[in-house]
Amino acid sequence: MRRSRIDIIIDVLEVAVMGVNKTAVVYRTNLNFKLAEKYLDLLQKQGFVENTMNKYKTTDKGKIFLQKAKELILQL
Repeated sequence: MRRSRIDIIIDVLEVAVMGVNKTAVVYRTNLNFKLAEKYLDLLQKQGFVENTMNKYKTTDKGKIFLQKAKELILQL
């Protein structure tokens, strides 16, 4: 079964909570590099992830979004 966009975003935000490089995002979320870059760029533009010294880390805004998204999915 394919994951939805929101499922992938949740996975990326969860992985990035501890601060990881792009390779870790790829392996832990089971994405290829092209898709991982697409989602990381999207999340950076929205302010959910920040990139410092090639480490991606979920921002406070991203953590709030992650929590709300998980709550929403649990209600479905």
